[in-house]
Parts: sequence; structure tokens; C-alpha cells
Amino acid sequence: MSQLENIQAEYEKFPEAFESVIISTVSAQAIPDASYAPFVMDDSKNIYIYVSGLSTHTKNIYANPHVSVLFIEDEAKSNLIFARRRLSFDCTATLIERETDNWNQIVEQFQGRFGEMVEVLRGLSDFRIFQLTPSGGRFVVGFGAIYQISGDNLDQLVQITGDGDKKQG
Repeated sequence: MSQLENIQAEYEKFPEAFESVIISTVSAQAIPDASYAPFVMDDSKNIYIYVSGLSTHTKNIYANPHVSVLFIEDEAKSNLIFARRRLSFDCTATLIERETDNWNQIVEQFQGRFGEMVEVLRGLSDFRIFQLTPSGGRFVVGFGAIYQISGDNLDQLVQITGDGDKKQG
């Protein structure tokens, strides 16, 4: 396997190590907010979050559907704090309407992953499911090892070199 193929394989598996994702939203007044939410992901790399309508990030998503998400290596597992492995996506959020077939299917995924707590959330009318659809991203595996993610299936990784150029693996 080439180095790029190894990085590609690591990228594909990286989100599987996480149960929650860090989300960054922006209010109507352009005030940023960093938060997190448990998630499920589909094969197209759409990320689904199940969040309270009372939360700042939910209010921000209604005001501005552009969301950045971050998966980042645990500090305790990192060999170098300045170069933690991380994956970020630029996303657009879309509300999934309650009680539709799609909504029920996603809730079932949440329940399968997170158990009985989801049954409680299901009964809370203020909770919403948003689909975060990535348009691109970055995968950082160390110093000088930054990959731009693109393509229809978010499956094309191109290394970004120190001078800002991009090179294929």
C-alpha cells in the first residue's frame, strides 16, 4: 500500500473512534460558538446530530446553516500535543422533519448506538435532528501531513505542502 492509500484508510476509519463531534456554529450576530453533540454518520459521510432546541448551537444553526465539525485525537493518546490527529468538515445543516420515515430511521440509529437515553429524547419535543452535509474538509495526521478532502463522495485526499501547493499522493 502507498502512503496515500494508508492515509486514505486511516481517514475512512477515523470518525468511527468517536461518539461525539465538536461543532462550531455562528449566531445571526456573527458570534461563534463551540460545542459538541453525539452523532451518527451515514455512508455518504453525512453527520446527524440530535440536539435540544434550547441550545445555543441549535439557535445558531437556524440563523446560519454553515457548521464546522471537528473530530480530534484524545490528548492522552497523542504523541505530540502540537500535532494531534484531527478531521474537520465544512458542512451545511438541514433539519430532518420529526416523525418522517427518515427521522425514524435516524432515531433508530441513535438508539442502536446510544441506548435507552434516546427513548427519553424522542419524547422531548424541543429536540431536533439536523443532517450536517459536508462539502469538503481537512485531515491532519501530523506536522506537514495535511490533506484536503474533496470529491462527490469526499473520498479524494490531496496533500497540502508547506508552500501552500497541493500534491497528489
